[in-house]
Amino acid sequence: MIATRTRLAAFLALVAITGAAHAQPPAPATGQAMPPLPAPIVFFDIAGPDATTLANFYAKIFSWQIGPGGQFNVPVGSTSLGATLRKDPANKLVYLGVPDVAATLTLIVENGGKIVAPRFEVKGVVVLGLFTDPAGNSMGLVEYRDGKATVP
Repeated sequence: MIATRTRLAAFLALVAITGAAHAQPPAPATGQAMPPLPAPIVFFDIAGPDATTLANFYAKIFSWQIGPGGQFNVPVGSTSLGATLRKDPANKLVYLGVPDVAATLTLIVENGGKIVAPRFEVKGVVVLGLFTDPAGNSMGLVEYRDGKATVP
């Protein structure tokens, strides 16, 4: 866990310093074809043994309106979504922007989730928290206000 947090903090610091998450591919030389654009993230799913429990959990904590068959849409906080590949046990994390990480973690526990990492600050970069939902899916929180991450 500590190693993962350290790698995540290092990545986030690199993104903040270099702007790597928003970097554009270099323009091709005159007469050359444009390189293909990176594939966008267009969908995600969260799996577990009880879809109703998960739907109730995410609706109550994040106000997601879950429809028939578990279908829903969520807003994207920016036009560019940062990501990383890391050497750790197989896993995936979706980070959700919330106004108060600590308060949201309290709601998560009250509704069957578990805290993996309480609210913590990466100075000059971001405020984070990590949790698992009732099915055990790992998720992250980013303190997010007025359309951007809170930088401590």
